[in-house]
Amino acid sequence: MYKALELAAAAGKAGEIPVGAVIVKDGEIIAEGKNMTEAKQNALSHAEIEAINGACGFLKSRRLDGCEMYVTLEPCPMCTGAIINSRLKTLVFGAYNRVSGSIDSVVDLCNYPYNHKVEVYGGICEDDCIKLLKDFFVDLRTSEQ
Repeated sequence: MYKALELAAAAGKAGEIPVGAVIVKDGEIIAEGKNMTEAKQNALSHAEIEAINGACGFLKSRRLDGCEMYVTLEPCPMCTGAIINSRLKTLVFGAYNRVSGSIDSVVDLCNYPYNHKVEVYGGICEDDCIKLLKDFFVDLRTSEQ
């Protein structure tokens, strides 16, 4: 999760919403991602999607069997769908997303009867993840005044 926090901080410094994600296989980070929606001007460039793309390329497989994702913010519906479809074994997230969180906060897509179940752990390093987000939005509001 600490690497995901580093990536989130880098995203924030680049003007992106500070979210970072890493994918781990057999204890080794095989892919990472950070929000890049502004830089790429692409609504799909969330940290989770960037990490999944990298992991699929690394493993040369659309299935990420046995992989774990660590992400600083509870995934949105798009990212949750990608997590389920990629067959990630485990999802660990930091801050709960009261606006569009689709693991627990708004809806729990992982409890729908899909053909794959992801093991989920939320609230890990939550205070650090929340601080990054709060600081980013305070700075953003201050710079807009």
